[in-house]
Amino acid sequence: MKIIFLVSIVLLFVITPAYGGLLSDATGLTKRLDIQTGGHTFEIETTSNYDITNFEFNKDEKKLTIFITSSLENNLGEVILPQNLLGGNLTFHLNDMEYFPKVKSNEKVSFVTLNFTGSGDNKLDIFGTTYLSGLTEIPESKISSPSTIPATDDGLNYVIIIVILLIIGGVVGVVAFSIKRRN
Repeated sequence: MKIIFLVSIVLLFVITPAYGGLLSDATGLTKRLDIQTGGHTFEIETTSNYDITNFEFNKDEKKLTIFITSSLENNLGEVILPQNLLGGNLTFHLNDMEYFPKVKSNEKVSFVTLNFTGSGDNKLDIFGTTYLSGLTEIPESKISSPSTIPATDDGLNYVIIIVILLIIGGVVGVVAFSIKRRN
């Protein structure tokens, strides 16, 4: 029974430091940009070592603008862009200058790898030649409002579960120790 108590104490010291590690320049911050246009909702997923402070989508120009703030000189990011939102021949402008990132595409998504220098505020414009490819635009009058579902934070849920398990393990260890001591 001492083992249960010792294991719970060891877990307390093993799990806690995992959240205190230093971040490197290549650490990815994942952000999801939800774009509602033409009666459809599209999710653009980004992973980068910079912060995306805002974004705009212009369906008439077939343009997505991403506003970037970085404290690092060397910036690295990935963007997963649905083909049925913006597709065709993609062109990019970084701070109003033409930019040529690495782009891999299939029939569903374009995977864009961004690698550029410059700390501070940056603006990335992504232009497509097609918009709502394979989809029909739904008029706003036919769009039903979605029911609201409360968002959950899975990371916090895991921490709470671990803390509860550690408390239960500690209580079981103390009870088993005291029963053994009485005998």
